[in-house]
Amino acid sequence: MSEFPSLVESGSFQHLLDELRDRSGDLNAPESWPAEQLHQMSEAGVLGWLVPTEFGGSDISDVELTAGYEHLATACLASTFVLTQRNAAIQRIARSGNEALKSDILPALVTDSIFATVGISHLTTSRQHWTKPAVAVERVDAGYIFHGEVPWVTGADKADLIVCGGTLHDGTQVLVALETNTEGVHIEPAVPLMALNSSRTASVRLDNVFVSLEFLLFGPTEQVIKHSGGGAGSYTTSALAVGLAARAIRVLREETKHRPELLDILHRFANEHAAISTDLARATAHLQDVTTPALTTEALRQRSNSLALRSSQACLAASKGAGFVASHPAARLVSEAMFFLVWSCPQPVVLGNLRELACSASGEHEIPF
Repeated sequence: MSEFPSLVESGSFQHLLDELRDRSGDLNAPESWPAEQLHQMSEAGVLGWLVPTEFGGSDISDVELTAGYEHLATACLASTFVLTQRNAAIQRIARSGNEALKSDILPALVTDSIFATVGISHLTTSRQHWTKPAVAVERVDAGYIFHGEVPWVTGADKADLIVCGGTLHDGTQVLVALETNTEGVHIEPAVPLMALNSSRTASVRLDNVFVSLEFLLFGPTEQVIKHSGGGAGSYTTSALAVGLAARAIRVLREETKHRPELLDILHRFANEHAAISTDLARATAHLQDVTTPALTTEALRQRSNSLALRSSQACLAASKGAGFVASHPAARLVSEAMFFLVWSCPQPVVLGNLRELACSASGEHEIPF
């Protein structure tokens, strides 16, 4: 990996990575949830990374955050993904002008005493083609009434709070901090996924749920997500993909101990990983400009996706039949890598990945950015 801030080089963080790596297999079990992993993150100070210092957190920079995500994903993608959704909620609460709500909620989010998550995909990428909004909102005295379905909520049945939004009749949107014990909130069973089932991702049905103005974070405004911010933004998904690729490269390295003919393949992937990791760090530090098209968010996401997909499949091929056993690290890598084709994947990135998949065997390789 590239040179990262000292935050992720500390002894406590390195110990956390070892613990997450050792326990990552536990999250393959049915009905699993990374409660112990989140507690370990709490003990290491990770859960307070994005909480402002005035509320007891450390409020780290985007550069440190991206570096941290990459390292954590190398150890355990499932728990790191859950952390990103928790942090997405924290970021939006922290950026809100609702000072009373921030004072009430943010200090508790420094530890694992409560779990917050987000339900915002219907306002960004998911269900945007629907004629009617997935979640309709009506303004009433002292608050808003929400009705509809919030899809893809990570840790829905474990959450105390969901940062979610909806659309009013005039097309404007609001974002609120919704307590899951509010009347009319119904959490559906977790959706069986190809991988990362321990994320407990599910839909949340809202049946005329009243949310007081006390819990309003942003809006009403058009495209409320753009106003709510989100820190390093799409670099988060790239960081996790690069982290998974690092884990694949580690598996390949183990294979080369017995099969030296794989060394050239290993070096190719390792060099590509180092280049993308360095570019990701540079982009997060805002060192990109018009002369560095490879550092745009879309280019980095497409490159990171590609590396995660190819390196994990290389692990499977190198592991031969053993890698096709569900419990083998290669099998898990391949299934987890597929996640990056669908997680918060903008259309230009999807097209970039599809073009790469459609390249002919003649060696054509197109990066469309």
